[in-house]
Amino acid sequence: MKIAVIGFGAAAIGLLEKLKDTEHEVHVFEKSKDIYSSSISGIRADGKLFVSTEMGGEIYIDPHLQKRFVDYYINFTDNKEVETGNSFASEVYYKKFYEKGFLPITSQFYHIGTDQLKEVLYNIYDQFSKSKNIHFHFSVEVAEVNETAQGVIINGDDKFDMAVIAVGRSGHKLINSVINQYPQLIRNNTKVDLGIRYELPNHIVDELNREMYEFKVKYKSRTGYMVRTFCNNPSGYVVTENYGDFTTVNGHAKMREKSNNTNFAILASLVLTEPFNDPIGYGSYIAKLSNLLAGEGKVILQTYSHFKESKRTKNLYRVHPTLDSKNFILGDVNLAFPRRIIESIIDFIENLNTVIPGVANNDNLVYAPEIKFYSNRLNNRISDRLKFIGDCSGATRSIIYATAHGYLMAEAILSANYNSDI
Repeated sequence: MKIAVIGFGAAAIGLLEKLKDTEHEVHVFEKSKDIYSSSISGIRADGKLFVSTEMGGEIYIDPHLQKRFVDYYINFTDNKEVETGNSFASEVYYKKFYEKGFLPITSQFYHIGTDQLKEVLYNIYDQFSKSKNIHFHFSVEVAEVNETAQGVIINGDDKFDMAVIAVGRSGHKLINSVINQYPQLIRNNTKVDLGIRYELPNHIVDELNREMYEFKVKYKSRTGYMVRTFCNNPSGYVVTENYGDFTTVNGHAKMREKSNNTNFAILASLVLTEPFNDPIGYGSYIAKLSNLLAGEGKVILQTYSHFKESKRTKNLYRVHPTLDSKNFILGDVNLAFPRRIIESIIDFIENLNTVIPGVANNDNLVYAPEIKFYSNRLNNRISDRLKFIGDCSGATRSIIYATAHGYLMAEAILSANYNSDI
C-alpha cells in the first residue's frame, strides 16, 4: 500500500517506527525546508517526556508503551543525559496539596532539554532515512487532501491508497480545510485553556523542584473554572511562540544552561456550550487583543500585585525576567482577559501560596497570553483511507501520547483494521 504521511512530528515518528522496513511504501511530506528547520513543537520546545494515565490525551495509552517511547527518545541522545522526577510519589506532598483543595496529578517525568533536541530529531530522521520504504519530501506544504473512490489525492496531484495526517496543532489550517469537506469527522469542539506564564525565583520552589521536577495540580476555583499548572521549568526560560497572526508565551528549560528562576503555566479550562463552536477562534481573539496592547510580536508582563489590583506595571523589583526585553511590554493583563479568568487565576495562586509560601509574592512575574488550544476531536472510523494521529486529531496533548498514537495507528494499518477507534 502507498501511504502519505503529512507532517513529521511526534505522531509521525511513532507511525514510522512501526511501518519502517515493511512492504508499505511510505511518503512523508513536511513543509519545513529540512530536518534542521522543522518545527516539531512539543519535542523541540522543551523535550519534556512523562508517563501517566492521568494526563496527556483523551485516549488510554498503556504505561508500558509510554515508558518504551520515553526510552526511545532518550536513546537517541548522544550521551543519554536526562533529568528525572516523580510527581506526587511522596504521600506527604500528596496529602499536603490535597488538604488545600488541590487534585495532585501523579506522573514520572524525564527532561531531555531544549539543547539536546536537535541531535535527537536528526538521529531519528537519519535512522528512518535508511529504511528503503520511507521517503521524505521537505519543503512541501500540503494544502489540499481529497478522498476519492480510488484513493486519496494530495495537493490535487499525487495519488495514495491512504493518507495519515499528523500535522499537530500548528497544522490547524489543513485540518480546517479537511473538516470543511467532511464535517462528519468532528466528534466534539468545545474546549480552550486561557491563562498566564508565571515566573518566580528558584528558592521559593527549590524543594518541590528537587522532589518532582514538575508538579502538576488541578484546582476548582471559586468561579467554577478548573485551573491547572502546566509545563513547569526549573531554572528555565520564558519564551514567545509565534502563530503567524498572533504571539503567545511559553517556557522551556535546558540541560546545561540554567537561570535563577522557575516558570510554569497557570491555565483556566473553558468548556464552551452550544451554539458556540469555535474555541480556537475565541482563544485567538484573546491573544490578538493582548498583542494589540503589547505591540506586534510582544506579550504583556506584569507583577503579581498589579495583576491582582488591575494596575499597569511600570517597574519591576527583585524578580528579573528571563524573557528578552524586546519581546514584552510592561502593562496590564486585565485589559485583555475576561475578569472571570483573572479571578480564577488569582484564587489559584493565593491558595497555592498556603502550600508553598512565597508563590504569591508581590513582585513575582505574570506573562500573558498563554493559551492551549484543543484540536477538534476527530473520528477515525469515518474513513478507511483518511486517518488523523497525534495532537491534530484531538486525541493527544503530549509527546509520548502522540508518539504512541501514531504507533497504534500503524499497528491497525498492518493488521488491516481500518475501522479501529484509535
